[in-house]
Parts: sequence; C-alpha cells; structure tokens
Amino acid sequence: MTGPRSLFGDRLRALRRSAGLTMEQLAEASGVSSRAISDMERGYSRAPQARTLAALADGLRVTGDDRAVLMAAAEQARSPSAAGRPRLGDLPRGVTDFVGRAEELAIVRKAAKLASSGDGPPPVVVVHGQPGLGKTAFAVRAAEELGDSFPDGRLYVDLRGVDPSPVAVGEVLLRLLRALDVSAGRIATGDDDRSAQLRTLLRDRRCLLVLDNARSEDQVRPLLPAGGRCLVIVTSRRALGGLEGVLRIELPLLAGFESAGLLSAIAAQAADPAVADQVQTLSRLCGHLPLALRIAGTRLAGRPQWTVENMIARLAGADRRLAALAAGDTGVGTAFALSYAQLPAPAATLFRRLAHVPGADFAAPLAAVLTETTPADAEDHLDELVEFGLLQPEGVDRYRFHDLIRLFADERLRTDESPETRDAAIERMTTWLLETAIVAGRWYDPDYAALPDGWAGLVPLTSLEEAGAWLRAETDNWLQALRVAAAQGSHQLVVDAVRAMGYYSDETRPWSGWIEVLKLSSTAAAALPDRWQLVGHINNYAWALMACGGRAGESAEVAMQGYRLAEEVGNLQAQGLAMQFAATAWRNLGRLDDALRAHREAYQLSDRAGNHIGYLWQSVAYAYTLQMADRYDEAIDTCRQTLVEVDRRPVPPRQALITRSRALTAMTIAHCALEQWAECLHTGTLALPLVTEIKQPEDLGRIHIAMGRARAALDHTAQARTDLARGVELLEANVAPGNTLDMGYLAQARQTLADLG
Repeated sequence: MTGPRSLFGDRLRALRRSAGLTMEQLAEASGVSSRAISDMERGYSRAPQARTLAALADGLRVTGDDRAVLMAAAEQARSPSAAGRPRLGDLPRGVTDFVGRAEELAIVRKAAKLASSGDGPPPVVVVHGQPGLGKTAFAVRAAEELGDSFPDGRLYVDLRGVDPSPVAVGEVLLRLLRALDVSAGRIATGDDDRSAQLRTLLRDRRCLLVLDNARSEDQVRPLLPAGGRCLVIVTSRRALGGLEGVLRIELPLLAGFESAGLLSAIAAQAADPAVADQVQTLSRLCGHLPLALRIAGTRLAGRPQWTVENMIARLAGADRRLAALAAGDTGVGTAFALSYAQLPAPAATLFRRLAHVPGADFAAPLAAVLTETTPADAEDHLDELVEFGLLQPEGVDRYRFHDLIRLFADERLRTDESPETRDAAIERMTTWLLETAIVAGRWYDPDYAALPDGWAGLVPLTSLEEAGAWLRAETDNWLQALRVAAAQGSHQLVVDAVRAMGYYSDETRPWSGWIEVLKLSSTAAAALPDRWQLVGHINNYAWALMACGGRAGESAEVAMQGYRLAEEVGNLQAQGLAMQFAATAWRNLGRLDDALRAHREAYQLSDRAGNHIGYLWQSVAYAYTLQMADRYDEAIDTCRQTLVEVDRRPVPPRQALITRSRALTAMTIAHCALEQWAECLHTGTLALPLVTEIKQPEDLGRIHIAMGRARAALDHTAQARTDLARGVELLEANVAPGNTLDMGYLAQARQTLADLG
C-alpha cells in the first residue's frame, strides 16, 4: 500500500524496530493493543487519534526530531488531502453543556469494548425515542469519547430520515466508500455491490460509524458491516424493530436535576440557587425534554433582563406553550410536525383524536371509539404512533402522550378537523365510557353481578376482576365523561352511571373523587322528576363527604336532608341509610349518644324495609361506635350477633363475605382494646383471609395493628414489629380524613413500636 497512510505505518515500524521492541512489547509499554499496532504498521487503519499517538511515542521513548517526524506523518495521514477528496468523518458540532445519559453512555462504551475484541459481528446500537430527546447530541458525545478506540476514523452521515425525501441508500454508500478512499472508478454501480464493497472494507478497519436520523430498516441494513472491529451507532425516532441482533437504547426524558443542570448551564439566570424552585417549575413546563429545555434556556440567555419567572409566565398557558418553545429555525412543534407528516392517514387521524382523551393514559378500545374502528385496528395504529416516537407505551396495553406532544396533537385536532367532527368524537367517547362504566359497576351490585344479556362491548368484562380493573384504569376518563354529560344536561345518563357504581364506590373509598361524582349525580337527580331516585343520591353524597373527605359536619347535614326526603316519599330503606350516614358523621364529631341512637334507628329501619345488607352493615357500624364509647363487650356481642344474622338472612355471597370480614375485624379490635390477647389473635387470624380476599387495605391495616399489639404483649417481639409496621403502612395509605377511630389505632401502633425499641 502506498501513500500517506503507509508512510505513517512505515515510520512506526522503523521506530519500533530501532527501539528493539516487538509489537507485544510496544503494546505493553504504550497500552495500545498489539493488533491495533499491527493494523497501523500494515496500513489497514488510519493514523491514531492524538492520545493514542502520544501513548505510542512514549512507549517508543522517542523525543525531538523522531517524535516530530512521527507526529507529522500521522497528521498527514489524517488530513483531508490524504485521500485527495473531503472525508466524511467529521462529526457535527457537539454541545458543551451536555448533561446526563451516564447509563446510556456506559452501554455504548461496553459495546465499543466488544467491537474492539472482534468477537462476533460488529455491534450495532440503535438510539431511539421521541422527537427532541437529543439523540444526535448523544451519538456525537459517544463518538467523541470513543474516538481513540477506533483508529481508522469516525464516519458520520445524516440519513435525513424525517425529510420528505431521505438520502437514498445508494448515495449514502457512495459517500461512505469515497470516505474510505475508494476511487470513483472502482466504486460499483449497483446498491448491492456497493454494500458488499463497504462490508469488505470495514472488515479490515476499526471505524466508528454514526448513522444519524434513520427513517427505516431498509435505509440502514445495507450500511451495516458484517465482520471486523467496527461499532455502528444508529439514531432514529423509530425503534427500527426489523433490525435483528442490535442493541437498542430508548433515551428517556431527563431527570429533574438533569433538566435543572441543563438550564443552568445555558442561562445564567437559572444558575442562581435562589430560583431553584422556579427552575424546577420551568423544567416541568418543558416536559423535561432536552430540546424544549435548550430552547427555553437559549431564550433566557438571549434576554439577560428576563427572569426565570418571566419564562415561566410565557409557558404557563397551554395554548401558547409550543409557540413559546421556538427559537430561530428550531422549535418543539416543528420537530413534532416532521414525525406527524410521515404518518399514514389512519394513524394521523388517531393521533389527533387522542387529544380528546382527558386522562393521562388510555387503551386500544377507547382509541377505537374515537376513530370508529375495531380495537385490533386501533392497536395497530397506536403501535405505529409509538414507532414514530409520538406516543409512549404504558405497561402492557396502555399508552400515554408526552405533555408537549399532547399539546401538538390538540393543535392538529383544532386545525385539521371541523368542530362538528370534534363534537361527534367527544359524544361517542363520553357515551361509550359511561355505558361501559354502568356495565362494569353492576358487577359489584348484588342485584346484577353479571353481564347483561346480549351485551357485546369493546372490553372484556366477564368477571368482577375484569370490571374492577377497567374501572380503576379508566377512572380519569370516565370521571371526565361524567362531567361532560352533566354539563350537557344528560341527567339520566349521569344518574344511571353513578348508581351502577354504588357498591364499587364502597370498595374503593377513601378516594376523594367520589365526593365530586356523587355531587354530580345528586344535582342530576334533582333535575329529574323521580324524587325516590333523588334520595338515594343525596344519601350517597352524605356518605362520600364523610368516608372520602372527613367532612363530618357537612355529611351529617346532607344525611338529614336525605332522611327527611326519604320520610316524605315513604322510602324506609333510604331512611335507614340516611340515619346510618348521620350516625357515622356524629360519631366522628364526638356526639356518641346521638350516633348510637341513630345507629339503632338505622338498622331497625333497614330491618323493617327488608334491606338485609343494610341491616348487617349498619350493625357493624354500630359496633365501631360502641367501641368509641368504651363499650367493648357490647361491641363484641353485636359482632357475634351479626355473624349469626349473616347466615340467617338471604344475602348474596360477596356481601356475606364483606359482612363477615368487617364483623371479625371489629371483634379483633375490641378484643385488643380489652387486652384479651388470645381472642384478639384468634379472631384476627379468622379475619385476615377474608379481608385479603375482598381487598380492603384499611381493614387489613387495623387487623395487623391489633394483632401486633397482642403479640407485643405476649413477648412475640419480632412478629409484633412486622405486624405493627405493616398495619401502620396500610392504614396511613388508606385512612379517610377525619376518621378519629383510625387515627387512634395509628397512635396506639406507633407507641407500641416505640416501646419495642
């Protein structure tokens, strides 16, 4: 081989031999591998980077003229004129304020070590993710750090994958071959032959190849080496799932401290510790997206008179945030638009209409409703959006927008679809969510507890578990649908949906959202002529105020409104429920005599009305109030009688299970209060599997606390600590505000834990 590259190799070989060193000895002295030295001497690789070259010179112990000659030969080999044409190896300008990505860079370094070993095919790292994550900046930073590991150079090409016309594969191959010193006359004419030429050349080189901004697998596959000691870094908005045997790195959003660090590095205003909280707010408004953060920081830096608060004010309005996140020819919205423009028409329609979804996440059935397709088709389009970096998968079968991409989707929705089309989509979504909530909620109602005949919905609701899973996953969405229906005056739909979820609400307290839900249904019911229906919703609103908000005074007042209305319409069952809710509120207000009187009246009314479930549940509530009055023996007797009654009365299986679990829980607590430790452990052991089965975390916490106190008294210290810690954890996470009983249990548990040391 002739030319500047062989001149450097010849010079290196001459100096090594003059020093009396073998390749292995020079490798040991310099820290450069013997294989790399062999490649340099034979002209199979370009001259090394500066640090490697210095290490070789130090290993050879050359100084003065000999060192200068070696350096000059290396510089000549690396110069663009060495090949008689411009080289493709120049990387784009890196950023000086690069932050984060430590774990991801470590993965690329590991891949580089694997490449250097020559074991197996050259590693390919695909760096992918949504627009604006800084994929190119990451690839350039990695290439800068790894330059010395690839002495034959770093080849960079922008594939322009988001342009309307990406760079053709044949053109990319031509550029790469010319960069590797293949003369124009020797470059093949066909893409397949050029690809084979590239693979042949790279087999004997140690190059780092950066393929930036790839659109598809077809654009990348012909450029990949089949052997040798190269490393390839591909960046793309898509995961390029069709490429086999590659390592994928999905870049995440920056962490909060990294976002703050980037803003501080760009704009002096953000580096002031006094505005740290404001910087965090600005970071959140930017969605922790590097492109958005960089634009916000640049705008701050360009306006020294601005404060961080000024920038926050400009981003505060969701309707103008994307417009504010633009600087010069760069903008967050512009970056998103490039991906949007590539979407097939069905995926683009879905992308826009998903802006209607009120919740943070959603699944394929809701997407199908918005686009009037099947869930299977919707799922395919959702996966397309994920592939294009416009949607993020959430768990197994749900999806979510990045906050800024949601704003962009909303812009496209308002621009690309008519008001009539938007209104129709909202109507379909609202109706479907509430009708599905009715079917799901009725699984908890003993009067239904099954699918209606002939019902064929878009989601599987064939069991209580499936129904509960859907209601929990779609809470934010059906709640907003309820608000929309209420605002539109669809009063009966609101009433039907909330009525259907009545038993479900009891199992999911103390969620504070039930206060709003039941306020909406009470208002809707008041607008309808059925006053019998109205009293039930007023009662349930009273329940929510206490059970989910700790608002005892308001709860008692609303409950008595319900009682009076129930009395007017002759609804004994509703009277009993109203009196029960009043009793619970008075108990938490410390009005124990009023509460006990109300409890007795409540279960007597329920008994007269034939409301067996209400009778049993109110009996347990009475037992808890007896405990607050320090009448523990009476509380235990009441619970025992409840357990007898639950077997005697015609109660559906699940409601019977709930009653037994609640009665045994109350008995366990009462035995604990009486320091009847053996009885406490016995009833607690009976209660635990029942409470676990019905998934009542607050009752589970109460039982663990009672059993923990019993075990502490019996000197079973280790198990006592475990029980108490678990009980405190459960009850703290689930206690309803204003629940004085549970506050007392927690105080006792913490004191016992402290006494155990």
